[in-house]
Amino acid sequence: MGSEEANAFDAKDAPKIAGELRESFASGKTRSYEWRTSQLKTILKILDNHEQDMILALRSDLSKPEMESYIQEIAMLKNSCKATLKSLKGWMVPEKAKTSMTTFPSSAEIVSEPLGVILIISAWNYPFYLSIDPVIGAIAAGNAVVLKPSEVSPASSALLAKLLKEYMDTSCVRVVEGAVAETAALLQQKWDKICYTGNGRVGRIVMEAAAKHLTPVLLELGGKSPVVVDSDVNLKFATHAVTFYVKVATRRIIAGKWGCNNGQACISPDYIITTKDFAPKLVDSLKEVLEKFYGKNPLESKDLSRIVNSNHFARLMKLLDEEKVSGKVVHGGERNETDLKIAPTILLDVPRDSLIMTEEIFGPLLPIITVEKVEESYDIINSGPKPLAAYLFTSNEKLKKQFVMTISAGGVVVNDTTIHLAVVTLPFGGVGESGMGAYHGKFSFEAFSHKKAVVYRSFVADAAVRYPPYTKGKLSLLKALVGGSILGIIRALFGWS
Repeated sequence: MGSEEANAFDAKDAPKIAGELRESFASGKTRSYEWRTSQLKTILKILDNHEQDMILALRSDLSKPEMESYIQEIAMLKNSCKATLKSLKGWMVPEKAKTSMTTFPSSAEIVSEPLGVILIISAWNYPFYLSIDPVIGAIAAGNAVVLKPSEVSPASSALLAKLLKEYMDTSCVRVVEGAVAETAALLQQKWDKICYTGNGRVGRIVMEAAAKHLTPVLLELGGKSPVVVDSDVNLKFATHAVTFYVKVATRRIIAGKWGCNNGQACISPDYIITTKDFAPKLVDSLKEVLEKFYGKNPLESKDLSRIVNSNHFARLMKLLDEEKVSGKVVHGGERNETDLKIAPTILLDVPRDSLIMTEEIFGPLLPIITVEKVEESYDIINSGPKPLAAYLFTSNEKLKKQFVMTISAGGVVVNDTTIHLAVVTLPFGGVGESGMGAYHGKFSFEAFSHKKAVVYRSFVADAAVRYPPYTKGKLSLLKALVGGSILGIIRALFGWS
């Protein structure tokens, strides 16, 4: 649907749209390799032809820097689309499966078939990537799709609606714009899978609506993604090497926090845990590099996104201005409510029971928790809901292994932040309250496919053992067949005990 049509969308249109797409899917149109690849190539054409339009929409919605817009949205979508096109034919080939003696002679395979009609409800913080990437997976798997972009990023939503209507096969791919009422109307319909990206509160609403139709869901939620910075390097390296370690870790933390939509990203570092002795060195390094990246007055920097709207600005100010937190600011804290700008802000030793440590921050505030030993971080992280991502900086091989084994998270990165999202061969998803299911590359194809078990048998070797009348001899033979014992089968056939 185009933007003009979408504005007229109301509850009565939802059944019609769902019905039309279900008819298109039933025709078999979306199942062919040719249709799937033609639509994926069309998405590439959109990305090539309208790169600047997307960058301008992101600038309008979020003041997102062009570099971030290109790398984190457009380039990643191009890579996803190209990787899918390269491998799709192989993914579609049925997978051979072994059969057992009890079904001899037979062959078996696992067939990936499309689920049907998919509803994708995307998020505002990465409005193109989080909309189109699951669409790529749904189309690759042979489904029809309804995309509901977020109304919180209106320029991006309108552009998605316009471009997908103009380029895509609208008998099978549709965009519905709108807000809560429109989303609720869509959720009342029966879908074959719902993919939602957002927060846990709305995720529960989506699950409740899906349960009425026993619809499976893929939920990409958020959480408090920790960064653990080890200080043992002080014992292992010379002073210049320690300085190098701290600088690299600092740059990568800043890139993952403030370089990802000014912290408005589900996998951005939410808080840091480090030792009391190491914290001052880390804070000093963060201050130095932040000034180098964003200047002495970061509110004027063109390389920082703004807060998306006044509601989120007020929410962040509530976290920052809580009485037991406001005095913990060691860097930043500046704000401009008119421009919806908040400077990169570091807080040290905030209380564990404060709002900023119990709620997902989703903004440019970064608290630091200090511990005596870095291993204490395990209990702190595991005492809360499982995060979408967890990050560790260390040169200690034993600590790396312990962290990976001990911390349950959607994804783990050692010595960097957020880059796992760029690895198309890895699944991206949450665990526990940070989400369920995963997509990305082949995992997207599988997320929107049903793995159908198929067995082929001939008419020969129709053994009487499976049919009445049942005898002790048949039971002995059946037990031998199930057990896979050649000697047992011979004994049973000859009636030997």
